[in-house]
Amino acid sequence: MKKIYFLLFALISSLSFAQVTFNPGIRLGANIAHLSDGPAQDYFYYNDNQGYHYGSNAYDIKSKVDFYIGFQANIRFAKFYALQPEIYYTRQGAKFESQKSSVASKTVTLSYVGGAVVNKFYFDKFNIHFGPTLELLTDHKEIDSPTDADLGLLFGAGYDITKNIGVEARIKKGFVHINNDHTNVTFQVGVYYTFNMKK
Repeated sequence: MKKIYFLLFALISSLSFAQVTFNPGIRLGANIAHLSDGPAQDYFYYNDNQGYHYGSNAYDIKSKVDFYIGFQANIRFAKFYALQPEIYYTRQGAKFESQKSSVASKTVTLSYVGGAVVNKFYFDKFNIHFGPTLELLTDHKEIDSPTDADLGLLFGAGYDITKNIGVEARIKKGFVHINNDHTNVTFQVGVYYTFNMKK
């Protein structure tokens, strides 16, 4: 028990007496976006020269490549921990490949303005990070009546190439059903640049 108390005291002391630093930055990169959890299907009317009929078409959902860009505010509380709020714009969605040759395939696009509160744990130049996200829909294409907001979680890892430049990879999973039974799943690969702030 004494060892546990000592470790807790050392942790609290390091957080209390460490010099807190604030460094803003920018992030940008590629989204490999996907929609999961449920079949993709459209319903429509068609004419076979004998009148109009009600039909349906199923799609195979494939990933699509798009982009994200945003701002970050890295608040370093200790050598091994930082809290990093983020604001960003992200384009997600998926490719819907039609199972009928008579019906065209389509690319679904969902554009969001979002925010995240990221916890970053540092191991020298490497870091692992995770946190919640909230994204508000700003635009959509080839999808009917999507939900206006999405809640999710992100998990990732990064590497500081220099004091200012780094690379990172993340997986971001939404939990809100965007349309029917579909949810957002996005893999991100990108870079970030941190500005040095004078003490």
